[in-house]
Amino acid sequence: MMTIYDSLGIKPVINAFATLTRLGGSLMPPEVIQAMNEAAGAFIDLPELQQRVGERLAELTHNEAAYVSSGAAAGLVLATAACITRDDASLVTRFPNLNGLKDEVIVHRSHRNGYDYAVRQTGVKVIEIGDGVNTRRDDLVVAITDKTAAIFWFQGAMSKPGDLPLPQVIEVANNYNIPVVVDAAAQLPPTENLWAFTQMGAALAIFSGGKDLRGPQSSGLMVGRRDLIDACRMHANPNQGMGRPMKVGKEEMAGLLAAVECYLKIDQEARAQGDEAIVAQWNAALNQVHGLKAVRDFPNEAGQPLPWTLVTVDAAALGMTRDEIVQALAEGDPPVMVAPAGEDGIHLNPMTLQPGQEKIVLERFLAIVSG
Repeated sequence: MMTIYDSLGIKPVINAFATLTRLGGSLMPPEVIQAMNEAAGAFIDLPELQQRVGERLAELTHNEAAYVSSGAAAGLVLATAACITRDDASLVTRFPNLNGLKDEVIVHRSHRNGYDYAVRQTGVKVIEIGDGVNTRRDDLVVAITDKTAAIFWFQGAMSKPGDLPLPQVIEVANNYNIPVVVDAAAQLPPTENLWAFTQMGAALAIFSGGKDLRGPQSSGLMVGRRDLIDACRMHANPNQGMGRPMKVGKEEMAGLLAAVECYLKIDQEARAQGDEAIVAQWNAALNQVHGLKAVRDFPNEAGQPLPWTLVTVDAAALGMTRDEIVQALAEGDPPVMVAPAGEDGIHLNPMTLQPGQEKIVLERFLAIVSG
């Protein structure tokens, strides 16, 4: 039977890279698809649905409140706006003109990344602390002024050993009644992160709904303080605010709720053991090839506590470069997407594979390097 991809001339890929947006994030389980189909079958009062879904998500994740955004980046926009206006509805239409308002947010210099554009698009100024390697407590204290609206923490690959630790950031922020917002888009697993950051004292934590949660790709999960979640609602669809273009449909709300319910049932220890077994099999086979060196790498690309394989390519010994291998994998049938690493490395990630695809990845890799 012809699929939508067949009709468009597009080949589905085997994703041995990561839960990347450009590869479609993740794959939704049947329960999520069913919930979205059910939601699509009726008209509904959308704000009421958002409220009820948020209440249920808050209960599931042990948080005071929750909100479904149209992706984690949209959550950053709403969180920034909420921290600026708090509950003052008269300020909603002021953006991006923030004259006279709290218009600064603080970020570690080491955390600066492309995703912080979602914060900056509200019109705020980003105040960096630290030198990119080390950040001291005094750096944060000195940066705080009466213009500071929030402190943002980007958890994961951007977090560095020399950062001022998050608990200390929260402690200082609380002394000045400044909310700390944690971008934890890809920080699942562990499951406990759904409540760990807020129980630590962060005001808000934001997760992608379409990565490891395996919900709709265009969804995000915001959890935290009720007053700030209520302020996010004020800025968002269907209200005419910063978040009006970032519409969340009834299908995404229902799908994300189902995804979180499913995620909480996953045995993460057993899952990690399965990934360990795949990595061990890959490494054993690839290390038999002259010119390849395969080792277990940990954690994975987003700092999640899961293993992946790092293959180092000796082009002179193998007679083929790293880039030639990556290209051959991507141009095969089906295409296999992998993660280039450094100048001569390839990461193979089991976390996004469907059962049996780990064998296809290995067979294709071996066939390419064997000529």
